Amino acid sequence: MVPPVLDLGRQPYEPVWRRMLEMRRDRKRGILPDTLLLLEHEPVITVGVQGDGGEPLPEGVPVYHVERGGRATYHGPGQLVGYPIVDLTPRGRDVRRYVRDLEELVIRAISPLGLSGVRVPGKRGVWIDAERKIASIGIAVEEWVAFHGFALNVDLDLRAFDRFHPCGFEGRIMTSVAKELGRPVSIEEVKPGLLAAWKEIFETPA
Repeated sequence: MVPPVLDLGRQPYEPVWRRMLEMRRDRKRGILPDTLLLLEHEPVITVGVQGDGGEPLPEGVPVYHVERGGRATYHGPGQLVGYPIVDLTPRGRDVRRYVRDLEELVIRAISPLGLSGVRVPGKRGVWIDAERKIASIGIAVEEWVAFHGFALNVDLDLRAFDRFHPCGFEGRIMTSVAKELGRPVSIEEVKPGLLAAWKEIFETPA
């Protein structure tokens, strides 16, 4: 069975965060299957457990300190965010492999658009030419249930990353599907490839 996908459209951060935490608890209790939340966020900065390095964050954008790994990053319209709620016990409780599965999900999702995403040793996420970051990965795992997930830059204003150091990197390394292709790209154009990859990778336990 393919784990269900809930397409939430464009949402502010906090209600989705609260819902994700509730779904994690329900997944642990066995009253919810593995599920993928897909959405775009209103402009927001989230800060993972590694903190912001003491860096001043942009004013005028809500900031949330959350449970996921990593440092500060930006979410906004034109970015496809996925929050898989996945029980890792049937998947061998292998967190590293799960992260690689999420990276593979994004790599396969952008392939039909003619983009070749790659992994870079020591740098989590998906990259183009090993130099430009097109997707960020940040997860949390509690009681062997994973939550949070990935953020794929489809067609968003990349200038938002120039105002701080996303994931500890210079903002100039961030790219998007639209920038790489040199044309506008809608979220809807990316979804079919991502949903096909979700089915291929997560239809059965690893």
